[in-house]
Amino acid sequence: MEFRQTVQGWRKASFSAPGGNCVELAPLPEGGVAVRDSKDPQGLMLRFTPAEWAAFSAGMAAGEFDSLGGE
Repeated sequence: MEFRQTVQGWRKASFSAPGGNCVELAPLPEGGVAVRDSKDPQGLMLRFTPAEWAAFSAGMAAGEFDSLGGE
């Protein structure tokens, strides 16, 4: 629980609808990014190193995951 308390500055995308299926992101104190379900802020979170997040972000920007989405 100690780690969870150090994560601050959670942000939700401006495209997220209120009460919808959203994720929130926060910068980690040691670098990298944390990701959680906005409907369950006390639930599990994923932690990504700076290198992992950079690779994921580049893949998203290149459209590599477009075929995985819903709408």
